Amino acid sequence: MAQKKLTGLGRGLDAVFLENETDNPGSVTMLRVAEIEPNPDQPRKTFDEKALGELAASIREHGLIQPIVVKRSKSEGYYTIIAGERRWRASRLAGLDEIPVVVMELDDKTSAQIALIENVQREDLDPVEEAAAYRKLIDDFGMTQEQLASKIGKSRPAITNSLRLLELNAEVLKMLSAGKLTSGHCRALLGLTDKGILTKTAEQVAEKTLSVRDTEALVKKLNKAKKDENKPKKPEIETISPDYTAILAEKMTKKLGRKIDIFKNGKQGKVTILFTSDSELNDIVTQLCGENVFDE
Repeated sequence: MAQKKLTGLGRGLDAVFLENETDNPGSVTMLRVAEIEPNPDQPRKTFDEKALGELAASIREHGLIQPIVVKRSKSEGYYTIIAGERRWRASRLAGLDEIPVVVMELDDKTSAQIALIENVQREDLDPVEEAAAYRKLIDDFGMTQEQLASKIGKSRPAITNSLRLLELNAEVLKMLSAGKLTSGHCRALLGLTDKGILTKTAEQVAEKTLSVRDTEALVKKLNKAKKDENKPKKPEIETISPDYTAILAEKMTKKLGRKIDIFKNGKQGKVTILFTSDSELNDIVTQLCGENVFDE
């Protein structure tokens, strides 16, 4: 007798199941909530408590309509969640003892791949969790960006832009996860040439609630300042005062017809007049003081 086909598990699971299709894809059964444990490959690390409470209230009233997908755990008597951890958490919160599940016989690689793809396709991961899930799918499962884009129904540039966010430091990634910054803000911040001011600039963007366009303008301004700072500075031309003493000595030499030297040291100095005979000295004195200098 053919077992019941798995339905309603989302486009992500369907895409993987089609590639790994068997005659026995799994059937719905009931398991105790306490026998089920989270998947360590779950990309989502935080769960909105308010949304979880609302889902729990709905499950409490209507029951869990969509079964979660599990596989047998390495721990005897336990099952690991492949898809549906949020529903499992809400079911526990609602006080359910048992929930409907589909038990799949999958290897670790396939189950991890399903868990990741199922989560990224639901589009309820924060940007950091989403980027980390893409990176894991590429690194752990050898997928190219093109294959990943085709698998989850997104464009290759969207995958590339998401992965680029992981180049940010831990502080900025925390701000992104917390919703203080958007992916657009962070992509703009990635353009900073001085990575040493990345966190400080991100905090400034968050505190001033700058738009993405304003953030781009800020990054451009900071990059220009950094570029100007790194430009080789032109050597300053030393201002040299004209040597007026030399000019004056030359003019006096022409005027008196004698060799004149002027020496200056700070505010003091001396004027030297060269002569070679008493007659020349007499002429110099006469020129400077007149002929009757000794008559006074």
